[in-house]
Amino acid sequence: MKPMPRKKFEIWPYLLLAPALIIMVGVVFVPVVEAIIMSFKFYDMRYPNKTEFLGLSNYIEILTKDPQFWPSFGRTLLWVLFGVGFQFLFGFILALILNREFRGRGVVRALSMVPWVTPGVLIGLVWRWLYDGDYGVVNDLLIRMGILEDGIPFLSRMETALPATIVSVVWQGIPFFALMLLAALQGVSPDMYEAADIDGANFFQKLFRITLPSIKNTLFVTLLLRVIWVMNSVDIIQNMTAGGPAYATQTLSVYVYQKAHVLNLGYASAMAVLMTLLMLMAAVPYLRSTFKNDQ
Repeated sequence: MKPMPRKKFEIWPYLLLAPALIIMVGVVFVPVVEAIIMSFKFYDMRYPNKTEFLGLSNYIEILTKDPQFWPSFGRTLLWVLFGVGFQFLFGFILALILNREFRGRGVVRALSMVPWVTPGVLIGLVWRWLYDGDYGVVNDLLIRMGILEDGIPFLSRMETALPATIVSVVWQGIPFFALMLLAALQGVSPDMYEAADIDGANFFQKLFRITLPSIKNTLFVTLLLRVIWVMNSVDIIQNMTAGGPAYATQTLSVYVYQKAHVLNLGYASAMAVLMTLLMLMAAVPYLRSTFKNDQ
């Protein structure tokens, strides 16, 4: 029996991948490693000659002594839970509507993408104007509808500031879910719905027994991506409230940004590493399901 010929080593595929790999290493891997190393140091750019190794001191101080870390963590959970939750709910409803045939569907699909392609900085500035207590559109509409008698400074009150910022991030993220879920819905066979109609299934039976099981993988991936993106979001809150009033809208990502902004990079890096660990915990269910499917 003749031995199997050895497969010739081809270097060309590796050369084609090399530019992208080099960029990924330079843009992602190297900064991550530097941030991890920096998190174990006292690294304040106001004192460049005073850099020293602190071990776990930054982490211990964050977890046990920092008065803003755990409250910021709690606000981050609310920010992600309600922000992503309502994005998914309204995005799924929009996807179901756009999946139907109606006149002008192409125009509606194009217009629905506007919030998603709008920069976060601009979204923060626009919604800050909309919420203005003196001349904001939101107050004007509520007064005209008889809901309010006088304007409310939504972003200056502790009880309304966080819900107001959540509304803005929900508005931004609805098109992402609509687009991704619409693509998944169009892959569901119409024959399944026809068979369900023959059996007399109602809308909710078709939704929970056909639609959702058919697009569950897309649902999981889109939810995971938005959880990570919303948890990392800084631009909207920073431009609307800068974490105020009295830290009412200060999430972990905003807190990290503000710590880094005052040049305390070692402390900010430690908080960023803790945030990364939290996001990895959110990704564990997806990774486990992926490995199960590969086996």
